[in-house]
Amino acid sequence: MSAQELEIWHLIMEASLLVQAVMLVLVLASLGSWMVIFRKRQMFRRAEKRAREFEEKFWSGADLNTLYDTMASNRTGREGAEAIFESGFREFSRLRDERHMNPDTLVDGAHRAMRVTLNREVDRLEHQLGFLATVGSVSPYIGLFGTVWGIMNSFRGLAGAQSATIAMVAPGISEALIATAIGLFAAIPAVIAFNKYSVQLERIELRYDNFKEEFAAILHRQARRLQSEQ
Repeated sequence: MSAQELEIWHLIMEASLLVQAVMLVLVLASLGSWMVIFRKRQMFRRAEKRAREFEEKFWSGADLNTLYDTMASNRTGREGAEAIFESGFREFSRLRDERHMNPDTLVDGAHRAMRVTLNREVDRLEHQLGFLATVGSVSPYIGLFGTVWGIMNSFRGLAGAQSATIAMVAPGISEALIATAIGLFAAIPAVIAFNKYSVQLERIELRYDNFKEEFAAILHRQARRLQSEQ
């Protein structure tokens, strides 16, 4: 450990209990945000990969009933476009078995089921993004609070001094400014990650919504064909 690192560590250990508590809160917030960042990074990568793979399979010309039966027999968890397709086709199949069902009613039922699943998938991807936003917006102010408190204590210590010099207040001000630095260290990655994942979420949501509308159009053509065959 270098002399500068030792000096910084010494300043942290010499800080007041309140400033140390502020630093601890900021360090914990930073660690929590990094855990969310890595988890969301993996989640969004998986969501984009699975959406791409399923769309390739869907648009390859596979029979919808065969595709649905294959998915239904697979017990692994489904998410994204897979879940939207399954919920929509399941509802369409259920309503199709009822007699004298209007094609528009068939498609509306499937459309509602897909919309509910889409909202659930978006909510799953959006989970904990609010934590990143909170860390990014609040951490600088928490660090500033620790800084103000530390500086206030430094100048309070000069109350009984006959003469004040910069050397007397420099350590207190330095330890106080560390709180601001830790606050920025916690806030900046959280803000960058929140903005990045928000854009990714919007792009994935648009992709899901486009698939939902395209699939609804296919179901509508199927419903019209079924009506003409009756």
